[in-house]
Amino acid sequence: MTRYLAAVALLTLVYALALGSFSPPDLLAGAGLSAALLFASRRFVFGEGGAEAGPDGRGPGLLRRAVAFVPFAAVVFRNILVGTWKVALVTLGLRPLVRPGIVAVPIGERTPTGIAVWAVITGLPPGSFFADVDGERGVVLIHVLDARDPDAYRREQEEFYRRYQSKVFP
Repeated sequence: MTRYLAAVALLTLVYALALGSFSPPDLLAGAGLSAALLFASRRFVFGEGGAEAGPDGRGPGLLRRAVAFVPFAAVVFRNILVGTWKVALVTLGLRPLVRPGIVAVPIGERTPTGIAVWAVITGLPPGSFFADVDGERGVVLIHVLDARDPDAYRREQEEFYRRYQSKVFP
């Protein structure tokens, strides 16, 4: 309960600073909004229960996720730059389009939230697109610009999940 109240107070302070007003009605509105947002996202923020929880009923805490988000975001940004470069080379005719195609990548330990985040970050870099989830086979289908070595792409996706995504969005 103390964590929840401290989080509400901190978010209310951020709300008041963003608004530039510390009047009682504004503080009350900020507290109400903060409490509602924290209540709706309590499983993610506080890492308790839900599909993201580990065997002990807890997932990674908010501070641990915030710290792990920095390298996660950096790698996603790097992937966007690399994908943009590769697509530009193909578009300008400087590199041939050899074998585009769909690669089936195992879902593994990803939670539904992890799969949703994976879908978004897969579609951000040019050259890849999250096509479908095949729950029966336990794989996702990702269209990639270069599908010559599907096993290498699967290893790359698993490594990204293990090193970066699982610490933020399991």
